[in-house]
Amino acid sequence: MFKKLIAALSSRRHASRPAAAALPYKQEELNLMYQLLFCDDAQLVQQGPEPASLFGAAPDPRVVQTIGEDPAEESRVRLLAWQWLRVAGQPVASRELLGVVVEVPLEGGLDVLAAYADGSVRYIHHTGRVAVFEGTPEDIAQQGKLLVHAAIPLAAKGLVKHRAAPPVLGNVRLSLLAADGLHVRDGTFGDIDRDKIASPVLKQAQRLLDLVVRQGS
Repeated sequence: MFKKLIAALSSRRHASRPAAAALPYKQEELNLMYQLLFCDDAQLVQQGPEPASLFGAAPDPRVVQTIGEDPAEESRVRLLAWQWLRVAGQPVASRELLGVVVEVPLEGGLDVLAAYADGSVRYIHHTGRVAVFEGTPEDIAQQGKLLVHAAIPLAAKGLVKHRAAPPVLGNVRLSLLAADGLHVRDGTFGDIDRDKIASPVLKQAQRLLDLVVRQGS
C-alpha cells in the first residue's frame, strides 16, 4: 500500500519541495532514507513507468482524505495523503500527530530516530548503520507509540513550519509529523530538558533508542 500510494502521489508535481537541501550522509541511499522519514515528498520514490493505480489518473481528494483519516492504514501512507491534500489546496482540519523524527548531530555524523503512530520505527546511526522495525518486536513498537503520544501536546502548541537543513552540532531537533504539517522544536539538550512540554518527548525517545540499540547488540 505504501509503495502504491507513493507511485500515485508521484504522478502530481508538488507546488513546493522540502527545504532541506543539505544531505547529512555520504551514501546516497542513506540520504534517501533520511528524506523519506519525513513523509513529505513522494517524488523521492518512483515505481517505474506503470500508471498510478491507487487513485487513477485524476486522484479524488475525497479518496485521499479517507486514506488520511484511516487509523488502520500505515502512518507513513496517511502522512503522504495529508501532504497531497495540503499541496492540492484542499482543507485539512485534522491535526492528528502521526510521527516524530529526532535528529542529534554528533562529531561523526547525524543520528536520526523516527517513530510513527502505527508502531513502526526507523533508526539511522551516524556511522551509517540502519535499523528498521515494522511493528515488531512488541516492546519497540509500543515504545514508538509512546514517543508519538508524548509529543501530542508539543505538536498542539507549535506552529507549522517548513523543513530545514539538519540541526547543527550541539543541538537536537524534534520534528513532529502531523496531518496539518510539520511542527518543529529544536535547541540545545539543556533547552529541551528545561521545556516541560518538550522534555517528555526527549525522554521517551531515549527509551526507544535504548531498546533499538539493545535489539542490535
